[in-house]
Amino acid sequence: MKKVLSGVHEAIGETPMVDLSRIVKAYGVEGKIYAKLEYLNPGFSKKDRIALQIIEEAEKSGRLFPGQTVVELTSGNTGTGLAIVCAVKGYKFIAVMSKGNSPERAKMMRALGAEVVLVDQAPGSPVGQVSGEDLALVEKETERLVKELNAFRADQFNHPGNVHAHEFHTGEEMWEQSEGKIDAYLDFVGTAGTFVGCAKALKAHNPNIRCYVVEPETAAYLAGKEITNPNHKIQGGGYSMDLPFLDRDLVNGYITVSNDEAIRAARDLARLEGIFAGFSSGANVSAALKLLAGEEKGNTIALTINDSGLKYLSTDLYDV
Repeated sequence: MKKVLSGVHEAIGETPMVDLSRIVKAYGVEGKIYAKLEYLNPGFSKKDRIALQIIEEAEKSGRLFPGQTVVELTSGNTGTGLAIVCAVKGYKFIAVMSKGNSPERAKMMRALGAEVVLVDQAPGSPVGQVSGEDLALVEKETERLVKELNAFRADQFNHPGNVHAHEFHTGEEMWEQSEGKIDAYLDFVGTAGTFVGCAKALKAHNPNIRCYVVEPETAAYLAGKEITNPNHKIQGGGYSMDLPFLDRDLVNGYITVSNDEAIRAARDLARLEGIFAGFSSGANVSAALKLLAGEEKGNTIALTINDSGLKYLSTDLYDV
């Protein structure tokens, strides 16, 4: 057990991993799903890891100096992680977020001392369904603030610390906790930092581990499929846009998940496993169940439980 920590940022990482045997049995598939409980980080998501890594790498390189303001585009989870890290380290933080994201996230960031700038969605975009077009509007406002304030931009879509957090930590933890007994890994991609980092770490140990990208059924842009509806419900990813981090050589396959499938898996995860998670975690579990019913039958799949269901109480995710 760790000794008394100097700050809550030191509690980030080293999350437990759970065998989802109950949901596997309920769905009647063969194999194992090992789920890393990232919602047990202080900010209730895996994005705490990249927030800490990006800030500390920027401090070491001199790109971030004492008293400078930190600004970042976020769907809420990276912003929450940055709010925590900046609070502990003494930086002012401004989060720029689409109004389409769940309001719980904005409230949490403000409670943690962040200034939150909410950006209107593109015309016709439903609340709760953030598209790449919506994200482009957030990007424009983020760029304006960074220039106006001479701020440090965490830049999660481009800063290598995003990948490093998962390559040096999350992926290595997965390997150690599973004792190397992983046949496949998957992730619903947002920035692709988690996918790339974990895939790199796992394949370094065993190049035969197969890594899958998960996307919304109606917006499987990375798989090269037709975009039938970019405004899906699975918040935090599936933006139908090119991702600078994504290394196609790491991708062994693509899986799609519908809104209903992600919601059903999230609800079953809560009901059967006692794990209260968000949309993208449901997407990950649904994709893993599909693989165990098909090409990965009888194998072991690793994934992350990305964030807490508490961040979605204003949505229909848990309207049961």
